[in-house]
Amino acid sequence: MPIKIHKEDDFISMRKAGNLASKVLNHITPFVQIGVSTEDLNTICHNFIVENGAIPAPLNYRGFPKSICTSVNHVICHGIPTKDKILKDGDIINIDITVILNGYYGDTSRMFYVGKPKQNAIRLCEVAFECMMLGIEAAKPKNTLRDIAIAIETHARKFGFSVVKDFSGHGICRIFHEEPHILHYNEKSSNYQDTILQPGMIFTIEPMINEGTWHSVVSKVDGWTATTKDKKLSAQWEHTIGITASGNEIFTQDTK
Repeated sequence: MPIKIHKEDDFISMRKAGNLASKVLNHITPFVQIGVSTEDLNTICHNFIVENGAIPAPLNYRGFPKSICTSVNHVICHGIPTKDKILKDGDIINIDITVILNGYYGDTSRMFYVGKPKQNAIRLCEVAFECMMLGIEAAKPKNTLRDIAIAIETHARKFGFSVVKDFSGHGICRIFHEEPHILHYNEKSSNYQDTILQPGMIFTIEPMINEGTWHSVVSKVDGWTATTKDKKLSAQWEHTIGITASGNEIFTQDTK
């Protein structure tokens, strides 16, 4: 499928959706505490999203049962909130939010610390954030999708970390997942990665950075939860951006 080139009206609506998604993460921040269940976090986020006139996009999406994703420690992505998963001192958790506001999708995620994580966990989260921002910096007209991937993978490898290959960023606007397919590592055999970026493209950049191997395992029980194969830690951050004539715009920028 061709990559859609969106208009200014779409950018205006994506700003609003992205802004709300960011506000959901700001809202949940003080609740990420020792002893809180991921189900509690889901309920708080769900209520906030609905109260602000939006829809939680993950809920019932291809059978996903909750309104947000909560991925703790060695969970890479798509963790399902449950009442039995209680946050404990030293945990790291990714909370992934996607809202639908007036038909437009705002998609973002952040890492949170529970209590006092170990230094290796903190460093992993910091490097994952840096990887995302370097990928965003490379996302500009005349650069390619490959430039984004190289920026991310090069930085992760400096610290001995790996980049997950089984999941990627994606185009987004009025549809949750569409072209382009944003790999966060340099796939040398992929001609698709040589796609030149143009103003009007809208997509997510969401690198998943692992402490150990990049390999993942998807739960056979729920069909969603992806964990690191070696059970070492994983961290992820995500922004939704739009390519502009001079660079890009981050729709899900923190709006404290």
